[in-house]
Amino acid sequence: MRVCTLVAGLAAFVAVPATASDSYVLDSVHSQPAFEVRHIGYSSQRGNFGKLTGKVTLDRAARKGTVDIAIDASSIRTFDARLDNTVKGENFFNVEKYPTITFKSSSLTFDNDRLIGVDGELTMLGVTRPVSLKVENFNCGENPFNKRPMCGADATAIIKRSEWGMKAGLAAGAPADEVKLLIPIEAYKE
Repeated sequence: MRVCTLVAGLAAFVAVPATASDSYVLDSVHSQPAFEVRHIGYSSQRGNFGKLTGKVTLDRAARKGTVDIAIDASSIRTFDARLDNTVKGENFFNVEKYPTITFKSSSLTFDNDRLIGVDGELTMLGVTRPVSLKVENFNCGENPFNKRPMCGADATAIIKRSEWGMKAGLAAGAPADEVKLLIPIEAYKE
């Protein structure tokens, strides 16, 4: 009778699907998406977005997960107040009409248990297009200061702003069409 109970208990345990999926919430202080764009062919200009929210789920053993990020478009900073007002306006990010930029993953790519790529959809100015992020420096562990489990990485992609309808200044290359996205991510386990 005990053997039957033990076998039934083991069968029930095996029948319950095990999940190794962990959820992480982005730390907005250390996850500020930046961009780099050529200015009239002479130099690269940079800026960033200071406010975002997001969640990442990872099942490293199964090589699956999700990424869901929302960026406050009005938090853009170019380090020149005059230019900040210009890029927030109708010719560029049009933050009054489109206050949020989102990225939602469709698939993640792993090398063993290390995340190396994220494919998804970027929605900006009401236009949704596919974007592939290259992920480097992926690492999970304990934060040495607050002892909380976390993961971090650096993601990059190159997009053409015109594909989202942002065409102001293209003829003069002010700024160029090609934009490099630089996205540092730090996220704490829920």
